[in-house]
Amino acid sequence: MHILVVEDEVKVAQALKEGLEREAYEVSVAASGEEGYYLLDAASFDLVILDLMLPGRGGLEILATLRGRDRGIPVLILTARDAVQDRVVGLDTGADDYLVKPFAFPELLARIRALLRRGRVELPMRLSVGDLEMDVDGRRVTRSGRVLELTSREFKLLEYLLRNRGRVVSREMLARDVWQETTRATPLDNVIDVHIARLRRKVDDGFAAKLIQTVRGVGFIVNEASA
Repeated sequence: MHILVVEDEVKVAQALKEGLEREAYEVSVAASGEEGYYLLDAASFDLVILDLMLPGRGGLEILATLRGRDRGIPVLILTARDAVQDRVVGLDTGADDYLVKPFAFPELLARIRALLRRGRVELPMRLSVGDLEMDVDGRRVTRSGRVLELTSREFKLLEYLLRNRGRVVSREMLARDVWQETTRATPLDNVIDVHIARLRRKVDDGFAAKLIQTVRGVGFIVNEASA
């Protein structure tokens, strides 16, 4: 079993690595959100132990984008944040379990075993919002029964928005997760805006309810909307 530990506290990360390896797990460690995201994209893992307070890309953003893609990897949040609201936000974002620092290592092991027994969560292959429906496997999108002809990029963009339904998706998230651009020197904002505009015309033109909405200065969101 291969576990990814995303933790910026060196001593904690090293202790986790050594302890888990003694239990015969294969362990990779990322010291930042960016490194963790890169490893998730580059390798296959059976479980992720994720800190929330990370330099660069935060833990919740990693979790949200992970759940917005075809990744059903169990995620255990490990953090010093112990407020009820913090736990609620983490679980609502897609975490499978939550453990507060400091913790007992035997309890961590028990939670890992429980998550691994559950197996991977299969993400739904049929997505919908309002009268819009997407069959991911069949590569088919309809609205009110009318088939929408989308390019491959538009389909992937819409799928990402639907999997993050009700959450604001930033241009940075789209650049990384849809365009797979993590090292580009110049931002993709204009390219993304053009694709969003084209997708919006195909999805919303001719319908009273506009499903793809812009959150000024932040990004985009797909949700049911009134006329």
